[in-house]
Amino acid sequence: MRKKKQFDPVIPNIEDWPIYQLSEDRRNFIRDIDAFTLQRLSGQPSTVVSDLIAKTIYQERIRMKEEPWKVDPPQDKQFWGKISQRLVKKSLDRQADEANKVNEEILKLIINRYSEEIVGTFRISTFLFARRFLTFFFTRLLNTAAGKSLFGSKYSLLDRLIVEGHLDEVRTLMTKGTVVVVPTHFSNLDSILVGFAMDKVLGLPSFSYGAGLNLYNTGYTAFFMNRLGAYRVDRRKKNAIYLETLKAMSKLSIQRGVNSLFFPGGTRSRNGSLETKLKMGLLGTVVEAQRALFQQEEERKVFVVPLVLSYHFVLEAQFLIEQHLRQIGRERYIRSRDAFQSIWSIFKFTWQVFSKGNDIVLSFGRPMDVIGNRVDIDGISYDQHDRPVNVREYFMEDQVVNENLQREGEYTKILADRIVDRYFKDNIVLTSHLVAFAAFEILKKQNPRLDIYGLLRLPSDEYVIPIELMEEVTGSLLKELHQKAAAGRLKLSPALSESIQEVIRHGLSHLGNYHVAKPLRQNKEGDIVSDDFKVLYYYHNRLDNYGLDKAVHLPLPAQVAVL
Repeated sequence: MRKKKQFDPVIPNIEDWPIYQLSEDRRNFIRDIDAFTLQRLSGQPSTVVSDLIAKTIYQERIRMKEEPWKVDPPQDKQFWGKISQRLVKKSLDRQADEANKVNEEILKLIINRYSEEIVGTFRISTFLFARRFLTFFFTRLLNTAAGKSLFGSKYSLLDRLIVEGHLDEVRTLMTKGTVVVVPTHFSNLDSILVGFAMDKVLGLPSFSYGAGLNLYNTGYTAFFMNRLGAYRVDRRKKNAIYLETLKAMSKLSIQRGVNSLFFPGGTRSRNGSLETKLKMGLLGTVVEAQRALFQQEEERKVFVVPLVLSYHFVLEAQFLIEQHLRQIGRERYIRSRDAFQSIWSIFKFTWQVFSKGNDIVLSFGRPMDVIGNRVDIDGISYDQHDRPVNVREYFMEDQVVNENLQREGEYTKILADRIVDRYFKDNIVLTSHLVAFAAFEILKKQNPRLDIYGLLRLPSDEYVIPIELMEEVTGSLLKELHQKAAAGRLKLSPALSESIQEVIRHGLSHLGNYHVAKPLRQNKEGDIVSDDFKVLYYYHNRLDNYGLDKAVHLPLPAQVAVL
């Protein structure tokens, strides 16, 4: 087992944490969000603003009718009914001056409703309770799963969390500027695990982080998230007013020096692969916040830290892959329930992590500035030729820092590309990733005429992969992985340094062992079988986009036996 290192707190006094200070100034912060968003939206012709409001009302009515949640703001229908009446009676078909005045009043009401919904709070007492509770809960569960006394304390969650990467740099940069952590996203448990690791391992103060509003539908999560600095993100709301309010919150929060964490992929990876396309909305606020700081003559920099999470199995894997297949293929799959909604499923998942010795790996990637340039431990930026660069100059025209949203949009695209690049380079490959990829690639090679939907419709109980073939293909892939690791294109788990037989054994024993239908297992003869090709496909996709399929060459035809 790898040795765990725990750091002292970067900011020992919680009252000095930026997230606490922001929460204490919540009223003024919301006022700033309202003013900034209004300024962004109201400087357009009255007809454009009227159309914007009308479209928002229409979308909100559809949301309330088709996707109502119990966590929705109170008196939703009454609010939007009044907004609609005011728009019709006092704005539409009126003179520009009168329409502009009414539109501004309506915008203020809508924006404030959204900002009050989005902005969370941070309570020290709740944070300390959550820290003690999670430590107690996971420690007791781990020791019981390991066969120890329920009230023993030989093991802790830290024995299962492997935290690696640029840890010293991240801690030091916290004292030199504002840090924005941008993780990959596979499970709704990501936020809990990342927060626990940054607190208990890295000694970092709590971050402002986005949490899907759906997580507030259950009382036990809503209680904590409402008080732990989370801001609420309602992905049902796609209208421009809501999105501008959300972006304003993010920009102004970072500008105030609050360290932030959000998932730039926008939602959990439905197909199990590393994100390749990031959302530009919140990511763009990081760039805007840096420019705004320079405009205020502040030299404080904003640092971006990619973070890659790796699981041997994902709680919601079956739900996510079926959702992905329905979306891209329009196929009729039986709808699975999102496992995260069941407290029993979460308990069972945690038990499997602990009882089976499954590590959860968090790989903190190389920090960068808002343009995607590498930064060192002192916060100095370097271009691709390792030359020091002044980030302020990226935002200057005629020797003056100015706002240019089109230019900053291009910078955001560059930043997104650099983050994705680091995801792949800082990804730590686990044995489960390798065996899943090897097995599904064998299936693909043996059925070259079938597309993915044809492969997934094959009867899994009729296919057996001889162990000799599995060893040969796994060996070829492992050789290719070592070459890529040496070139800095990915990282490898220490378990991948063992013999091929041990790598396969380790991978099979950890892969998807939460699921009733096993993605992969050995039968009585020692050969490899799958109980669920769809879930196997999900785990295979973790190593997609590395070009590893080119390393799979089946020595003889029809090596996969059909029973």
